[in-house]
Amino acid sequence: MKIMIIGCGRQGAELAKALILNGCEVTVVDSDQTSFERLGSSFGGRVIRGNGIDHDVLVQGGIEEADGLAAVTASDEINIVVARLARQVFQVPRVVARVHDPLKAEIYQRLGLMTVTPATLGTQRFRELLTFSALEPVKRLGNGEVGIIEIEVPPGLVGRTVYDLTVPGEIQVTAITRGKKTEIPMSGALFREKDIIHIAVESGSTNYLKGLLGIP
Repeated sequence: MKIMIIGCGRQGAELAKALILNGCEVTVVDSDQTSFERLGSSFGGRVIRGNGIDHDVLVQGGIEEADGLAAVTASDEINIVVARLARQVFQVPRVVARVHDPLKAEIYQRLGLMTVTPATLGTQRFRELLTFSALEPVKRLGNGEVGIIEIEVPPGLVGRTVYDLTVPGEIQVTAITRGKKTEIPMSGALFREKDIIHIAVESGSTNYLKGLLGIP
């Protein structure tokens, strides 16, 4: 996976190194050249000095091919601007922004942006959100009875159909993101490598879903 990180403070540097260990291709952007020293001399990703809200800097960093982006500068406003650019202009499939103000975080979540606040802050949490490694819902509906899961298609499902991942009344594939495009699939649609599957699942059927996905 190709991941961009905007901001190379302590959190950004830790996240970059964790993602490299996770096998990701990582590009870190920061306006302060000295901030890259936090990455260490053995860092295996790219670094770009520049303003994270600059269109040309983002393109130079490879945002047009990025699978995910984390905005973790010290400014909530910059993080949100970058996140909205990534989602709305470049259509990056997975975008996470660090927002210190819980009220702002709630508002932006309603607009479809994933946010991490100090209450949930952690390198592991960012890594999970960016690499689709957990079956934790990105959104809960009602009183939590139904969750929306987003996950990269597991190898065992490549070439199989949406019907194979459907359990009436319990599990339903609501959309598939392929590249930069998201569509509502027919039941006979085939899963392809690197597809992102959006699944509605009842809270009591999560373990069943794990079995269908081949997740231990």
